[in-house]
Amino acid sequence: MLQNNALLAQLKQQIRDTTPRVTGVIKATEKGFGFLETDDGESFFVPPPAMKQVLHGDRVEAVLHEEGERKSVEPDTLIETSMGRFIARVQNREGKLAVVPDHPSVRNVLKARLKRNLEGQEFSDGDWVVARLVRHPLKPDDRAFFAQIDELVARVDNPAVPWRVTLARHALEQDCPDAGADWPLRDEGLTREDLTEVPFFTIDGEKTRDMDDALSITAREQGGWTLSVAIADPTAYVEEGHAADLEARTRAFTVYLPGQNVTMLPEQLADDLCSLHENQQRPVLACQLDINADGSLGDYRFFAATMCSHARLVYDQVSDWLEGNGDWTPSSDSIGTQLKALRDLTEARSGWRAEHALVFKDRPDYVFDLDEAGNIQGVRIEERRIANRMIEESMIAANACCADLLAQHVGHGIFNVHRAFEEDKAEAAQNFLATQQIEVEREALTELNRYKELKRALESRDDAWLDARLRKFQGFTSMSAQPGPHFGLGLPAYATWTSPIRKYGDMVNHRLIKRVLKGEQAPPEATLQLTEQLTERRRLNRMAERDVKDWLYVRYLTPAARSGDVFEAEIIAINRGGMRVRLTANGATAFVPAPLMHSDRTKVVVDDKEGRIQIESEERYKLGDVIRVALTEAREETRSLVARPEA
Repeated sequence: MLQNNALLAQLKQQIRDTTPRVTGVIKATEKGFGFLETDDGESFFVPPPAMKQVLHGDRVEAVLHEEGERKSVEPDTLIETSMGRFIARVQNREGKLAVVPDHPSVRNVLKARLKRNLEGQEFSDGDWVVARLVRHPLKPDDRAFFAQIDELVARVDNPAVPWRVTLARHALEQDCPDAGADWPLRDEGLTREDLTEVPFFTIDGEKTRDMDDALSITAREQGGWTLSVAIADPTAYVEEGHAADLEARTRAFTVYLPGQNVTMLPEQLADDLCSLHENQQRPVLACQLDINADGSLGDYRFFAATMCSHARLVYDQVSDWLEGNGDWTPSSDSIGTQLKALRDLTEARSGWRAEHALVFKDRPDYVFDLDEAGNIQGVRIEERRIANRMIEESMIAANACCADLLAQHVGHGIFNVHRAFEEDKAEAAQNFLATQQIEVEREALTELNRYKELKRALESRDDAWLDARLRKFQGFTSMSAQPGPHFGLGLPAYATWTSPIRKYGDMVNHRLIKRVLKGEQAPPEATLQLTEQLTERRRLNRMAERDVKDWLYVRYLTPAARSGDVFEAEIIAINRGGMRVRLTANGATAFVPAPLMHSDRTKVVVDDKEGRIQIESEERYKLGDVIRVALTEAREETRSLVARPEA
């Protein structure tokens, strides 16, 4: 009997070894069939019966069937499921639980059970939960899909659903940390200079509570300015290794969502003891830096201090006053003189960066006005006005000084490193530019000084399509323990220390700066695990912000979709199914499917690699174009907007 089983197993293995097989990821469609897409770009048809054994996103091995020129696959081995942990909505039918994953391409209703610690709780139709797949038809001994409900996220009627579900989706904390109420100022062995009489001021948004930077500026007789940057000092209260520090390390950043912030530090620290409130003495870490008349950086020094903000200013009011508009005026001549000096410094500094480094193009911010229940009252456009630029330029200068200090005196820290083109994409970018009659050497894509020259030349062309296409080859900013160039800013190194209330990496840099001030030996550099965690948490925070905004946009624009309102929009992405656009009036993104571009889909040719769309053999759309679209649908279940081109 054992011999027969062995022979049978051997025969099965021989059949398996001689059967053509492919590996890839399942892509489901609304019509019941799907495709298996391999890593090298091949796509194979998966018929409806076989799709019942898999879920969208599953990575599987499949048997390849060929009938003439027609090829299809039958998945038979699960490599990795896409539903390890997922957000779902409950279906409760006569006491029988099931869940429907909250995913636009997964429509399966999965039978479910409760995790043991949830047994006895009542669940209603539409409740939001965290679930995970515990059985899969392609697993040995499993015959069907089965899920387990691990956590209740929000009841169906909870008005905070968009926020709670989004945070749960990305496994981010739902609430601010609580680490007790006793926060004495620690004796760190630092001598703090008394700056309480220096007329520092803050400039923030009207509703900002965690104010972490204050400025004071004087014009120098020989030309240029001396700028003092005072930064909130949470490490004066939070010792490394304290529970609050460990929690901040885990969270890495404060999460800023429309209508809700989830702080990295306990609110008593973030919004009170550390926040640089007007007329309140605060411990700070400070940097005094000289900026020359041409905007270049001169000498700088870091030091610990005690300061007091003399004025709490608001971006729009300051901008209005400097532009000669509105009724607001500074509270004193001293503050007014400083604001004008800071404006002059900003113009000089941004001019220097435009010539010797790089300057980002100004893009507006879109701000939701919400009532207490989270309902959207409107969306405001906040332009990058002079007051915003004043703070931005001051912080960039201070952070450049921090990078220089850490590189020279410590050798490590938490640096923001951005290489425009990684080595594996530099050749592809070089080849693409050649197709546009732009011949560049590889060094122009990988060496900072050469890249700055190339970037300025490309920007002078003012070609939105070229900019959008080139971004496909570019890399992302990452956190690194070692100094490295920041191509986006055009700087040889960049290390932030100006937002320690909201960024854990800035707290790390604060502690390193204090070591330098005290002449102490630096600790070991940050681990790869920490820098990767900081990079990943920043990515998750940005995704959470985007997801909440998408949800709110759908709610806000549902009436506009019902009436087919028309908007100006910029084409920001083109894929095989159509194009994605951003509405310039409010910042919402919408998808324009190819079938809505022409009544005959065969006359629409989408070139997603080139970022162009032809209709009836004529180029009609390309990346970067500004067009008019009419909203046609607002789908709350997928948090997506659909539009069609408007002639």
